[in-house]
Amino acid sequence: MKIRQIGFFDEENRYKKLTELGDPLEKLNSVMNWEIFRDELTRVCQKEDYSKGGRPPIDVIVKFKASVLKRIYNLSYDQTEYQINDRLSFMRFLGIGLNDKVIDAKTIWDFENTLANAEMGEKLFCMFDEVLENEGLITHKGTIVDATFVDAPRQRNSRDENKKIKNGEIPEEWQKPENAHKLAQKDTDARWTKKNNEVHYGYKDHVKCDADSKLITNYAVTDAALHDSNRCIDFLDDKDEALYADSAYSGEPIAEQLPEGCENHICEKGYRGHPLTEEQKENNRKKSKVRCRIEHIFGFMTGAMHGITIRNIGITRAWFNIGLTNLIYNFCRYEFLKRKSTC
Repeated sequence: MKIRQIGFFDEENRYKKLTELGDPLEKLNSVMNWEIFRDELTRVCQKEDYSKGGRPPIDVIVKFKASVLKRIYNLSYDQTEYQINDRLSFMRFLGIGLNDKVIDAKTIWDFENTLANAEMGEKLFCMFDEVLENEGLITHKGTIVDATFVDAPRQRNSRDENKKIKNGEIPEEWQKPENAHKLAQKDTDARWTKKNNEVHYGYKDHVKCDADSKLITNYAVTDAALHDSNRCIDFLDDKDEALYADSAYSGEPIAEQLPEGCENHICEKGYRGHPLTEEQKENNRKKSKVRCRIEHIFGFMTGAMHGITIRNIGITRAWFNIGLTNLIYNFCRYEFLKRKSTC
């Protein structure tokens, strides 16, 4: 069967239909000012002077938005390239047409690798956090902290190798020149851990969020074995009026280090021989009605963003990719809050 050539109005009508169906990427584009990131992205990614000729580079905002697509839909680099070529909604989000050059998988990988090595994840997050603060979306009336596992590609190591990695050492066999390729494929920063009879390998995303808006205001990345409460105090500042957390954060060390004026709403924990009283249980229920809002964040990442996982190796790339996940969650939440305010 002969395929009819697509005309201008065919493309226009298809875009119109996508809008009528409620294209989520178009909604995100309508509220986001991507240009706030241009100067920093250009500074980090500028490599050559193209004024003397040669192919001009792909715009940094297009590269950044391609990374956003990759993370929203939890795609590999190759799948991101394929889907951009295949889906009109992706092309419209990037601002390219059917006749324009499409960004390839290698370019996206190189862009993200450059940002990761320059530790740009936190910088970009803070830039958008400033926008949220200036628009009054972060109230600081209630702060919630929690952590979630971020699974990484599992390593097939021997017990002796895992023991050395856990002690911060690199197995001697991997350090030999002929095994350089093997060492490049080994993650010596991720860790194994077990919780509620479930085994996890990878990292943890420690998150602080605003209780009113459910926007993430700070984060930290550690290996999966570190206890949730170890990064709590680092998150808090004088703006925070109240802290909500589950019983994993209970105890004197955190309670004694809360900023002045910050109310303690951490759920209490019962112990063997010292169970919670009915009053404590009731207080925990009240606290949990606020605390559970951070679980909505992790639920959104797992559902709407298709999973909290990473495909990279090493803490540097983990910091960047997990930070990018938190930033893109804030993009999506920002779009929802802006849309809600106009209803």
